[in-house]
Amino acid sequence: MTTIAASAEGGVPAAGPGRRWLGRFALRAVATVVFCFMFLPVFFVAWISLFDQQIVSFPPDGYTFAWYANALSRPEFARGFVTSFQVAAVATVIGVSLGAAAAYAIVRFRFAGSGTLNTLLLGPLVVPGIVAGTALYVYYVALENALDVDFRATLHGLVLGHVLLTIPWTVRLVSASLVGLDRAMEEAAANLGASPLTVFRRVTLPMMRPGLVAASLFSFIQSFENLELSLLLVGPGRITLPVAMLNYLEFRIDPTIAAVATMQIVIIGALMLISDRFVKLSRIV
Repeated sequence: MTTIAASAEGGVPAAGPGRRWLGRFALRAVATVVFCFMFLPVFFVAWISLFDQQIVSFPPDGYTFAWYANALSRPEFARGFVTSFQVAAVATVIGVSLGAAAAYAIVRFRFAGSGTLNTLLLGPLVVPGIVAGTALYVYYVALENALDVDFRATLHGLVLGHVLLTIPWTVRLVSASLVGLDRAMEEAAANLGASPLTVFRRVTLPMMRPGLVAASLFSFIQSFENLELSLLLVGPGRITLPVAMLNYLEFRIDPTIAAVATMQIVIIGALMLISDRFVKLSRIV
């Protein structure tokens, strides 16, 4: 009778328990299919890294960890890992500092051109890496001619290029964190006599921590795994790990590269799990 009355009055009848269960089941099924599709390449990379034969073929003849030993024994991968880690760490510190300051100014202060500045800072996210690398290379050539200072094939030139990769992620994530903050605690601290600097240091900055941690994590990953931009900026004897992997593929095709990629995935996954242990990334990302 309730359903008939609701229909007669023009209302929408409430879904029954069976329909709600079917909707939840369909949603979970779709989510499972999407996650499986996303993680399928990761599974195949890890699987191929265990193949016994040098030339990848299906089904495999057997399984071995020899390719991991080969990857760990090659000095170019070790040097590339150290260079990638150094560049990513320095670029993350610089990029997160500059991006967080920019995000704070854009969100908390209203000034002419704030929207344009936000769009400009997010611009590198939509520029293809090879285009950005070519533009930076040409720009470095112009700077060298004007200032007589080396930028091409140098560590500081590579770091400056990677800073451009970290700033957009920081602005995006920190801005999202700031928008969701309740300013009542800041106002209460100010009403109790705290200076603006003290309010920022003791109240605002701790509340920004999830956004800063997420920005640092994603900036580090983006810099550590970058290939397109790094390929045009690295110098002899100082190459990053993705460039070292590409150079290896020029002369050999075996599961060693899959082993290196799997170790990268494990390291990055561990960093994300550790970060999520202290800061819930799902609240920010």
